[in-house]
Amino acid sequence: MVQTNTEAQQPAGQLAPVLRILESFQYDPGKLVTILQAIQHEYRYLPREAMSCVADALGIPPAQVFGVATFYADFALEPKGKYLIRVCNGTACYIKGSMNILEAVVPRLDLPKGKKTTKDLMFTLEPVSCVGACALAPVVMINENVHGQVTPESTCAVIDQIAREEAQ
Repeated sequence: MVQTNTEAQQPAGQLAPVLRILESFQYDPGKLVTILQAIQHEYRYLPREAMSCVADALGIPPAQVFGVATFYADFALEPKGKYLIRVCNGTACYIKGSMNILEAVVPRLDLPKGKKTTKDLMFTLEPVSCVGACALAPVVMINENVHGQVTPESTCAVIDQIAREEAQ
């Protein structure tokens, strides 16, 4: 197992999942994207310390790891909420009112201006170009669950239901 300078600066065990992931991919620099995907799955984003650890362990420049992490839209450099709410803004959804859904969800989640994730890391709101379900427009995805023909009210009701279930 590789011990990195980054690991020495972190509380014991904080980077253990990263090292386990690196080991499972045999420290292969050719699997960088897959390694970063596994790390993001573990943390729900790519912590800077984890990316430094990956660079050290794979023997590649940190700029290369950061370059890959910022090139692909699916990677996040900030923590995401447990529930990722994607509001489709594709043509069909936009015409059928997706902007009204966004306008209702932002205050419901009490998101500060310019922020996508709630303070408690429960929800992240992301407008997306298309989810590929135009026949169901407007569409909202919450994690992997597709909600079609939604309204601002029905979307907020789903969010409220999730919040109630999480509070129990």
